[in-house]
Amino acid sequence: MDNKKVLFVSQEITPYLSESEISRISRYLPQGIQERGKEIRTFMPRYGSINERRNQLHEVIRLSGMNLIIDDTDHPLIIKVASIQAARMQVYFIDNEDYFHRKHVVRDNRGNEFEDNDERAIFFARGVLETVKKLRWMPDIVHCHGWMSALLPVYLKQLYSDDPIFSDVKIIYSVYNNGFKKPFRDTFRGKILADGIDPDSMKEGSEANFFNISKLAIDFSDGIIIGSSEINGEVEKYIRSQKSPVLEHKDDEEYVDAYNEFYDNLLQQ
Repeated sequence: MDNKKVLFVSQEITPYLSESEISRISRYLPQGIQERGKEIRTFMPRYGSINERRNQLHEVIRLSGMNLIIDDTDHPLIIKVASIQAARMQVYFIDNEDYFHRKHVVRDNRGNEFEDNDERAIFFARGVLETVKKLRWMPDIVHCHGWMSALLPVYLKQLYSDDPIFSDVKIIYSVYNNGFKKPFRDTFRGKILADGIDPDSMKEGSEANFFNISKLAIDFSDGIIIGSSEINGEVEKYIRSQKSPVLEHKDDEEYVDAYNEFYDNLLQQ
């Protein structure tokens, strides 16, 4: 199973953001998978709290310059990159002034979740996939971490499935204890339908809350990983009701090997 390619798409990665369960796994898992003989690429949003000078981010001109249309508005896609020297790995950042230049990650300094988190998630998903196409790098597995990456599975299966870059890809979604409280705006469904997502993917009138967004990701993934020791009970119940392979939560000492084996098993199916 050597030379397989794994694309990691994460809501947060340390040291660019403070350490959390997601950010720690998203930092050490790609390194561990690379050390086990697979090729990797890693993506995250370029939040405004990330210090570009200290982390030595720089723009990749050949990948930047595309516009993504969301809700009839053009949003320039800027791609930046930085290196984690100790791991010999690069991290690509999806950047846009409207969505990612504020100083907080998903909520303001008063703890209120940003109104446009729906569009930020759409932009992030599409930005990653368009950039991977430009890189002409064909992943065997796409592994998504955190709800900001939850739209990638549905976009991959519905909009990019005919693209030779993604036609044979296996999608894994890691579910963490990192929900959001305020549902996405009522206009969210219309925005993803405008991109070409099938209306049946999200029933009309269904609220774009954490459960329904998680459900979307689960429905369009080939495998699910329980990333936290405890996750949202409703989401867990839904995972258990599905037929997709599920990897149970693993502790820090064993998760890299367990995830690597999970990838190999999925690729053999």
